[in-house]
Amino acid sequence: MNLSETPIIVPEAPEDNITDLLEERVQATPDRALFAVPENGGWRDISAAEFRRQVIALAKGFVAAGVQPGDHIAFMCKTSYEWTLVDFALFYAGAIMVPVYETSSAMQIHWILEDSEARGLMVETSAQFDRFSEIKDQATAVDLIWRLDEDAISALSASGAEVEDAEIERRRNLAQGSDIATLIYTSGSTGRPKGCVLTHSNFVDLSRNSAAALTEVVNAPGSSTLLFVTLAHVFARFISVLSVCGGVRVGHQADTSQLLPALGTFHPSFLLAVPRVFEKVYNSAEQNTEAEGKGKIFRAAAKVAVEHSEALDAGKVPFMLGMKFKIFDLLVYSKLRDKLGGRVQFAVSGSAPLSRYLGHFYRSLGIKILEGYGLTETTAPVSVNLPSKFKIGTVGPALPGHTVRIAEDGEIEVKGIDVFKEYWKNPEATAAVFTDDGFFKTGDIGALDEDGYLTITGRKKEIIVTAGGKNVAPAALEDPIRANTIIGQVVVVGDQKPFIAALITLDPEMLPAWLKNQGEDPTMTLEEAVKNPKVIAEVQRAVDEGNKFVSRAESIRKFEILPTEFIEANGHLTPKMSIKRDNILRDFASEISSIYGENPQTEHVQTHP
Repeated sequence: MNLSETPIIVPEAPEDNITDLLEERVQATPDRALFAVPENGGWRDISAAEFRRQVIALAKGFVAAGVQPGDHIAFMCKTSYEWTLVDFALFYAGAIMVPVYETSSAMQIHWILEDSEARGLMVETSAQFDRFSEIKDQATAVDLIWRLDEDAISALSASGAEVEDAEIERRRNLAQGSDIATLIYTSGSTGRPKGCVLTHSNFVDLSRNSAAALTEVVNAPGSSTLLFVTLAHVFARFISVLSVCGGVRVGHQADTSQLLPALGTFHPSFLLAVPRVFEKVYNSAEQNTEAEGKGKIFRAAAKVAVEHSEALDAGKVPFMLGMKFKIFDLLVYSKLRDKLGGRVQFAVSGSAPLSRYLGHFYRSLGIKILEGYGLTETTAPVSVNLPSKFKIGTVGPALPGHTVRIAEDGEIEVKGIDVFKEYWKNPEATAAVFTDDGFFKTGDIGALDEDGYLTITGRKKEIIVTAGGKNVAPAALEDPIRANTIIGQVVVVGDQKPFIAALITLDPEMLPAWLKNQGEDPTMTLEEAVKNPKVIAEVQRAVDEGNKFVSRAESIRKFEILPTEFIEANGHLTPKMSIKRDNILRDFASEISSIYGENPQTEHVQTHP
């Protein structure tokens, strides 16, 4: 199949904007808890009506401060209740938010402020303000600056007391569906970030149709989620708008080291996460049970969980397998469910493929991981697995209001209600990503099965062509290897080389527990760990497992374990933890050269070391 189309469920509403979603929610369920904020070790609920009251008070503050309809206001803040409060207040004031990742450097901040023509900037911390101060003299258009750490929200809300309700009502109705709602800059994994113009209709129509398609997730009684993915990224931003549309109770926890305690008190019914989170939960559980001397029990339980899920797909669970499953459900699975809050039934996953193994494992825990696919340019999801249309290993069928097709070269092309309007002030780049018949060229390679389910196989620009002419999609190797407990990141190399190789980093969070369980010194440094025979053997085992997914010509013949981490601060990861391949290839060019040597051979290559 080369084309998959899902008809729209909720008709498009060209006159509606994002503020209408909150107005409708308050009218329908004014007393329903729409948000919850941490308080005294628990959570204090904020109703839909109370959220709207706070939004309007803050919007009045923006008006009193001189914000005009159409003004671009940049915002740097970690994932929090305040993030969404500011977002909706700007919508009500008629302004346009330009999110800036809270980890952005001074030069990145300067580029976004300059390119977006932002008039205002709100920051959360003194450290963020200091980064802005480095380039303040160059950001001449910015004349409004607020700091959350100086109680800007309370001050703004108080200052707007004299602004009439009628002025806010007038402003919130100015934007039509086709007007710009937000300007989100791409993460820059393939060059300088470009501003994606996303319209009100992109969010409104996608939210309404997604809520209708995912009714078991969004509209179930007591539906709730705890957001920890950065709201500066379109993935979480869309979920926050969808939650207002659907009446989902939302909490926030930006500190992932406190995620499990927060889950234990918040009790969400669904989660939003990237695959790395699910890998770490599994790996942590495995290492913890290993330390307790129960590693064999956990691995046996995991094997049964996967076999049980696969049997469900086959249509019949054998009696003995069912009995083993019930026993392990009591001994193992229930404890893992409790760690995630005890109520999680679904998890929406994106940004990278989740291994089939983990997909089956979590499904047997009672958690369906609904893998989806989308980009900043598509306001997030284009396709997603649904509770009733669910196929592990795919990113699901097209969401209502979307058409997905596969071009002759394998590129995924999309047309639908959430496709962006244009790149800001960049008509050449805009024209380059649309076909003559109006499809957006995603840059990703994929395939559609006979049922219309989409599978992603890699990025078009990242396809490696070996010296022998073999085309290799790095993700097919990188994703299964990265699932290993001690591995942090994997970067496959080999363009115009005689064989495929890889740069590998270790996971400093998981490494100490693994080393201790192996009878090794858990305090050893990364420099020491990369030379440790047991570490090398474990990485080799992970590479061997990854090689099973590809042909011999595509397999990794040699690898180098690096005594460092790929992190956002050194320019090797994007804020959503995707690798910046070009930067890594440049910064580790000497290591790559040493892998191949002066006269690399395609056969009999000795694997590291």
